[in-house]
Amino acid sequence: MLRSLTSAISGLQSFQQRLDVIGNNIANVNTTGFKSARVGFADSFSQTLRSSSAGTGGTSGVAAMQIGLGVGIQSISNLYTQGALSRTSVGTDLAITNSGFFVVKDPISANEYVTRAGDFTVDENFHLVSNEGMRVQGFDDSALSNIGDIIIDTTGMPATSDPAAAIVSFAIDAEGKVNVNLSDGTQFVRGQILLQNFSNPQGLMKEGNNLYSGIGSAGPLGGATSPVPAAPGTNGLGKIQAGALELSNVDLATEFTSLITTQRAYQANARVITTSDEMLQELVNLKR
Repeated sequence: MLRSLTSAISGLQSFQQRLDVIGNNIANVNTTGFKSARVGFADSFSQTLRSSSAGTGGTSGVAAMQIGLGVGIQSISNLYTQGALSRTSVGTDLAITNSGFFVVKDPISANEYVTRAGDFTVDENFHLVSNEGMRVQGFDDSALSNIGDIIIDTTGMPATSDPAAAIVSFAIDAEGKVNVNLSDGTQFVRGQILLQNFSNPQGLMKEGNNLYSGIGSAGPLGGATSPVPAAPGTNGLGKIQAGALELSNVDLATEFTSLITTQRAYQANARVITTSDEMLQELVNLKR
């Protein structure tokens, strides 16, 4: 009976954690680029009452006798499936139409992160940045040879352009190239946004604000010691869709179904505790 109590308690704890994960998924149903998570369970240790043994020519084999001691959380994994795309018509809103992550850099700490949320803006210094001021990374020169912060200005304009020409507009194409239009009618490529991909995305760590760290542990392009992003549409990466955002991949129907089954499983484990308690009470009452 004591084993049933501890097993049921482990069930309560495990399903409470699953409920926490489901609650977080539902809370982020409208979070740009959010990836839902799921919980994997595994049985705990088993107490062996009798070990198994093989049969011989004159005897039959003996089966093992074991009593399980409950359940535990084996994994909480993120589901990196594609979320639906929503048109915004904002030129700096970017979505990835398949595999890949944007690489952003903290200008203060120089730490790099990856994200699927492409709700970017241009700051006062003409850097393409996230809502938290993280600078988007890629080729920062018109020759597309040096990786750094994406800047949208007139640096690298053609020699035939008017030196006094100003930027009229810019657009980001499917390959991530930043095409700048000048007031004198000329056009040039200012830089190119690069993407990163991973052989083991479960190695990434959520840092909040739609950011992931742990790039080296997730098997990035270029290797763990010196990760190097690549151009969209290459190395298995998806392409960029400008004027759109990727929505959360949370499926409310699935989450509410999981919510119901989790609640019932929690109630069942609670009933095991109640029943075990009643049996212990009967045992104590034998003394009367």
